[in-house]
Amino acid sequence: MDIINPHISKLISNYISKEINEKEFNELKNWLQEDLSHRQFFIDHLQIYKRVRRVQFAKILDEDAAWNHIVSKLEHPIRQNQAAKKTVFKSKYIKLVPTFSKYVAIAVFLLNVGYFYQNGYFASNKKVSIPSESITLQLENGTIKIINEDGTTQLLDAKGRIIGTQNGGQLTYNNDVEKETLVYNTLTVPYGKRFKIQLSDGTNVQLNAGTSLKYPVKFLKGEKRQVFLNGEAFFSVTKDAEHPFIVNSENLNVEVFGTEFNVSAYPEDSDTEVVLVEGSVGMYNNFQTIKEATMLKPGTKGALNKENRSISTKKVNTQTYTSWMQGGLFFRNMPFKNIAKKIERQYNMKVVITNKQLEDETFNGNFNEEPIETILSYFNDSYNINYSIKNNIVYVN
Repeated sequence: MDIINPHISKLISNYISKEINEKEFNELKNWLQEDLSHRQFFIDHLQIYKRVRRVQFAKILDEDAAWNHIVSKLEHPIRQNQAAKKTVFKSKYIKLVPTFSKYVAIAVFLLNVGYFYQNGYFASNKKVSIPSESITLQLENGTIKIINEDGTTQLLDAKGRIIGTQNGGQLTYNNDVEKETLVYNTLTVPYGKRFKIQLSDGTNVQLNAGTSLKYPVKFLKGEKRQVFLNGEAFFSVTKDAEHPFIVNSENLNVEVFGTEFNVSAYPEDSDTEVVLVEGSVGMYNNFQTIKEATMLKPGTKGALNKENRSISTKKVNTQTYTSWMQGGLFFRNMPFKNIAKKIERQYNMKVVITNKQLEDETFNGNFNEEPIETILSYFNDSYNINYSIKNNIVYVN
């Protein structure tokens, strides 16, 4: 499929970024049933998400077991449904179906397409292969472009107009392209890499490994400047009092007018953290407004607990939380299973913890840009934690 309806592309993007509503979800489901090429296009997008977020599709032949496995791995929409049961409020982002069983049925249908496609149930003449280490950019029409970090190229919209340029490790968007509606691009950075982007308003964003950012090609006059983050990024926001800048990361909104701050919002972490370097920001969950926000001052970290949606604050050394931009690795009172995930993202290596009792033990550490062996040796010397590396996999015991 060479050309895709921009509306369908938006539905797929909304599904992956957890912003799809019930009407859109059913529309996407019907579209998938229309043609085999539609299914392939959908699977191509899920494959990119899989490579970046390390989502595992079932690779077993028993269909019933495969379906159960898929459901157990699905982050959306089941997780959203479970979270909704813990509160009496109505989410303004997700309300797909009235019962959990129907929710699961639709979710299984969508991901089960991916499973059976991989096992040869759907015929296809065209295969799209995107290396797992590639930085990718999804354009407004659904086209996926591989970003060559050593290259230079122009970014074009659906009408062939230049909307920005890529120069090495940075994308820069123009502000002089006229847009009447919001048109989004999504930049995805895999494990082991970092990347920079300058948005149309001049805001600079640096993305950490395993991160995706969805943002408008151009912000519109009279509307808030809103972007959607999955992962970790440092923002240096251009001041504009008339157009607040909002970073949405699952259940948290961070609203600013112009400032510098770091947001860490990886799905596997128990907290979403915001560290303010300069200016001021307001933190509030999806059931609040800016008037109810927790305000941060420079040198303060705000953390949203994903379980109870409470926000706490504390004074911190901001440099330790932004050291990742120079290749550093930092953790405070962090369970080893989360440290292992940080190592996976930074070094693009799988970490297998064979000693399960170790997973929930907490540790402190602060490293500059070091080889992975230096970090592993620290745990070995300080805590007698043994390790070995085979075929790009770290075994810890």
